[in-house]
Amino acid sequence: MLRRAFERVPRGLPKGGGFLRTGAALRKFGAKTFISEDERYLFDLNGFLVVKGVFSSEEVRDANLAIDTHLAQASERQDPGLRNTRDNTPLSGDGKTGRIDLGGFLGWKKPYCDPFRNVLANQRLIPYYHEFVGEGYRLDHQPLVIIQDKGSEGFCMHGGTIDCTSGEYNQHLAYACRNGRMTNALLGVSVQLSEHNEGDGGFMIVRGSHKSNFSMPKKMIHGELYNEHIHQPVTEPGDVVIFSEGTVHGAKAWKAEHQRRIALFRFAPCNMAYGRSYTPLWPQEVYESMRDEEKAVLEPPYSARLDRPVQTLDGTGVKVGSRSAKKMEHDKTVFGTTYF
Repeated sequence: MLRRAFERVPRGLPKGGGFLRTGAALRKFGAKTFISEDERYLFDLNGFLVVKGVFSSEEVRDANLAIDTHLAQASERQDPGLRNTRDNTPLSGDGKTGRIDLGGFLGWKKPYCDPFRNVLANQRLIPYYHEFVGEGYRLDHQPLVIIQDKGSEGFCMHGGTIDCTSGEYNQHLAYACRNGRMTNALLGVSVQLSEHNEGDGGFMIVRGSHKSNFSMPKKMIHGELYNEHIHQPVTEPGDVVIFSEGTVHGAKAWKAEHQRRIALFRFAPCNMAYGRSYTPLWPQEVYESMRDEEKAVLEPPYSARLDRPVQTLDGTGVKVGSRSAKKMEHDKTVFGTTYF
């Protein structure tokens, strides 16, 4: 059932704002400030981070109002062919209530699109994007709002650098760390728009599984065994869960009385793609009245050195990296095109 929710609103930004405070000095590359050493360690250890208080109570309120306004466009996954769990398992919920999906919000009319577009080049989040997928990061999948009512099914375990089902290496989702630099072929960014208390259900993840080397036990995939190794983060509205798609994850059936809401984005390195919504272009309405910093995230996959607009760290502009004019002219002579 689609319903409007939210009697409760989140707390505002933590005092001092800025980055998540961990007590560690912030890492710097030249003039660029990235995330803290503690956060680097914890992401490499666990395969995910919870960044607290990224969005204010007002921003969360506006996002939920936008969802309420467009709720008639949402689709509940009730057909058996759309369900993401196996029947009669702990993740399948009441067996009737499906997950509700709502997309297209980047193209909604203003002001309804604004809370979601703000995720693309957000000052608080850009350092994490640069750290985990690199400068010139790009939006990969169509983002969507996920809604769960009480009894809604979750999602069986999936993903993994080593695919949790097949045990095969999955280059499309892979995590790696070489010479102190982390790389993720695909990064999940989940904006929390409702409370997720202990035992409520929702997002679950297996800490450290981005570095696992074997397939997962089948009963664990469906939440039937080894639950002590499955973690459900406790979050508040306005928090953001950032996770490698190389970390095995899923969702528990929703048990709370209040409705669950998140906005899920996936980002990829500048020269990589999993989804194909960018071909030939994103829907035209997505570009309307969009800031340059946000449009840069919608670029197709190609290297940052080929005139790609790249977000500045503070999210207030873009810079463009180019090859030399002589080399570009040479390409035109050899290939008849601006770029090789």
